[in-house]
Amino acid sequence: MYDIVLTFITAFLMTFFAIPSIISVATKKQLVDLPGERRSHGISTPSLGGIAIFAGTIFAIILWTPFIYFGDLQYILCAFIVIFLIGAKDDIDPIAPKTKFTGQLFAAGILIFFSNIRITSFYGLFGIGNLPLIVSVLLSMVIIILIINAFNLIDGINGLSGSIGVLMAVTFGTWFFLVDRVELATTSFALAGSVLAFLYYNVTPARIFMGDTGSLLLGLVSAILAINFIEQHQVLPQDHQHAFGSPPAVAAGILLIPIYDTLRVFFIRMIKGKSPFYPDRNHIHHLLLRAGLNHMQSTCVLVLVNVFFILLVYRLENIGTLNLIVLLFVIATLLTGLLYGYIFYKRAQLADAAIEKGDHT
Repeated sequence: MYDIVLTFITAFLMTFFAIPSIISVATKKQLVDLPGERRSHGISTPSLGGIAIFAGTIFAIILWTPFIYFGDLQYILCAFIVIFLIGAKDDIDPIAPKTKFTGQLFAAGILIFFSNIRITSFYGLFGIGNLPLIVSVLLSMVIIILIINAFNLIDGINGLSGSIGVLMAVTFGTWFFLVDRVELATTSFALAGSVLAFLYYNVTPARIFMGDTGSLLLGLVSAILAINFIEQHQVLPQDHQHAFGSPPAVAAGILLIPIYDTLRVFFIRMIKGKSPFYPDRNHIHHLLLRAGLNHMQSTCVLVLVNVFFILLVYRLENIGTLNLIVLLFVIATLLTGLLYGYIFYKRAQLADAAIEKGDHT
């Protein structure tokens, strides 16, 4: 317990005191994110916050993980370094999407083939149990890449990606502590401490962004924790007090905002005949901005919605994996539909007001 608390504090303090120097250097060297048509900020802002998140996280993990558990982390830390190098290069000097994707595949390959972090069972979803090795590898690769990019894609307004990341890390970290997976609990709370320190500088008006370095690392850790959460249920007794009835659905509920939003925008882009990676402003946080909320209000709404889904899967974890996943996405779709409806209603009101004003003049 003390190791985990010290991990959190160490990561927080290291990141907190590192960021001012990073802001100063990034500003002097013009390593900033410029305002633009697809940007939600109006001033040039340093975008290297992920470097401090990475440094705080990895330093705390190495310093405080008990030696008997550290061997399980060596390949995970290798994947961290790969993602850090990709993200830092892209934040400083943008790289081609294919290069970034190749790096993500490499990191995912390290996790799957060296650390054996992969989905091995469907837990009865669609009547499927244990998976053949090739299916397990391919599915795990897709899931890891999806979650990595999901956090990258929701990192569009102040505080959002970081807040969801802290919520995810604390939720998974607490569970791993309860089932005695100390190395994963340490990793979770190291990330939570670093990102929480970063958020102090990222709330509106943001003094720094996490950039791809931070969002890709958040996505990678989320994928590692989610897959390990699901697979840990293979060895936990069914009557274990901390075992869940539908592990894949519970993991999906914990990560619902980034996963649902990514799948939704991918689907919209494809039905429009565009690449799923085509940039636009159709993410949920963009819709909330159109509805009249500011950055921090939008972030708070989405974090609270994610908390709601976490509580929902906790209460309904025994209704079956398929039933729970369908319920999650149905509710998320209904909430999105209500948001669209409110935006259209607000636009109609503004149009009526403009017409009325024109008649009076």
